[in-house]
Amino acid sequence: MLMSEPAQFIKVYVTDLDAVLGKLKSNAKLTEIQSNWLGLCLTGILLTNSLCWAKFQRACLGAYKIAALSWMFRDAKIAWDYLLMASVTMVLEQHGITEGVLVLDESDRARSKRTKRLYKVHKQKHKLSGGYVNGQTVVLLLLVTESVAFAVGFAFYMPDPVLTEWVKEDKRLRLQGVAKKDRPVMPDRDPLYPTKTQIALQLLQEFKDAHGEIKVKSILADALYGADGFMSTASKLFDNTQVISQLRENQNIEYKGKKRTLKDYFNGINKGVEVTLRVRGGKDVKATVSSARLKVTAHGVKRFVVALKYEGESDYRYLVATDMTWRTIDITQAYTLRWLVEVFFEDWKLYEGWGREAKQLDEEGSSRGLILSLLFDHCLLLHPEQTARIENKLPAYTVGSLQRKSQMDVLLEFIKAILEHHNPADKLKELAELVGDVFQLMPSGKHMAGRDLGCIEPTASLQCRAAG
Repeated sequence: MLMSEPAQFIKVYVTDLDAVLGKLKSNAKLTEIQSNWLGLCLTGILLTNSLCWAKFQRACLGAYKIAALSWMFRDAKIAWDYLLMASVTMVLEQHGITEGVLVLDESDRARSKRTKRLYKVHKQKHKLSGGYVNGQTVVLLLLVTESVAFAVGFAFYMPDPVLTEWVKEDKRLRLQGVAKKDRPVMPDRDPLYPTKTQIALQLLQEFKDAHGEIKVKSILADALYGADGFMSTASKLFDNTQVISQLRENQNIEYKGKKRTLKDYFNGINKGVEVTLRVRGGKDVKATVSSARLKVTAHGVKRFVVALKYEGESDYRYLVATDMTWRTIDITQAYTLRWLVEVFFEDWKLYEGWGREAKQLDEEGSSRGLILSLLFDHCLLLHPEQTARIENKLPAYTVGSLQRKSQMDVLLEFIKAILEHHNPADKLKELAELVGDVFQLMPSGKHMAGRDLGCIEPTASLQCRAAG
């Protein structure tokens, strides 16, 4: 796919983004060169689904060189700290968003073995193979509203290397039967490596500071964030808003002065009833639900606990909520919105540049590359055709279909520019020469042409030895 200039809808997006940047900080406005570069990068992501300078150079037929593109990314005085904030502000304003639900989750992205300069790369469990890979983990904050769902904050996570080594060594010594007093003492956590819950609370605080006018109706997170330290703090941060997470089946609750596990309580004492739930405001599904206001031992306070299993499931999952004035059905239906973050991750990796080639080096490279990817996601949300659908209360277009349509629009503009040239024949000849220079054919190591295949046949002089 080729381009002669940034896509039209991206030009409009960058212009509007620049205006918002100026409102947030007077000296954060983009120069003309910076605006053109940003538009080119977003169009490059649209066409190549990557953040790769070599691919961008090929897409524009060498009009912009790898070195120039990379230099702008690294050294241009762009207000990177304000770009995502400004873009979120644009989406909120243009879609008239005043309230929503915040969803927290993290996503792993496998990288290659040689990852010394990639930011916060660590060993991760590979779900498909069951082994381990090197990769990056991103904690993401998503805002789900009545019209759209989009990312509003992120941070990279990495476990504390010293603490990780201590856990590994402590496990080894315990298996050998070494007493606790003879094992090394657990080291303090390095503040440079905050936990996922600490990162999540920081993202929530940053969202409140930047967009305090948005009413947060609820905060959703998975079982990793089901501790009291996170749920209570997150709730107070937004004026005691509802926080919904999950508990493990073996966690204790107190009922009539006795401690019981959630599994024992909901399978023996408080059995569920069949209900119909509306999932994400759409499809109705059958489920078995039970609930109670119980003191969760680990939290030290009463929580609204919901046991839920969908039709065909054998085991309950246990939801926990901070605000006990909500109805059971409202808690369960609200928590189904958490699934939208999984859809976002899938679109993000498949269509919006956060793929295997988004390997910009060091902290600034990883952070800025991820910002460009999220800006592209916002850009598609503000596409004229997408905006028209949303304003008319129609289902929004999928990212994949909108991307493919936009790619063809860019290609048509490229062809139109050739046809409108005062001498199209000369222009085509010039482009043909550029194609030859930019798209150079490379020798393959798969085929044997030009190499010695070797002797792959019997040797006559060795027949007697083979016979003996």
